[in-house]
Amino acid sequence: MKFLGNIIWLIFGGLLTAIEYLIASLLMMITIIGIPFGLQTLKMATLALWPFGRKVTDTGNAGGCLSILMNVIWLFLGGFWICLTHLGFGLLFCITIIGIPFGMQHFKLAALALTPFGKSID
Repeated sequence: MKFLGNIIWLIFGGLLTAIEYLIASLLMMITIIGIPFGLQTLKMATLALWPFGRKVTDTGNAGGCLSILMNVIWLFLGGFWICLTHLGFGLLFCITIIGIPFGMQHFKLAALALTPFGKSID
């Protein structure tokens, strides 16, 4: 079932979302200061490409000073708007029963987009 969900996800927007995250990641990695933020968008690109059957977990350093500082900077530089976009799509998909699994994947992406530092994808 996960495989079928991922294939449907790819066809109906997952591939486009992953490509957008990949392009944003490459643009952020142009500067040395943007490399950590580019790595986080690359993490979101991999989750947006194949989200079913994967989960986001906290790493051991999720509450560290550097992770918190980077998450605050991320939040102000665009993470809030990315989160709102995924929340909107999640609510839109949850209108129908068939769309609920896809809406849940958008909610997973929204949580990662809000605070990506200190999280890993399993």
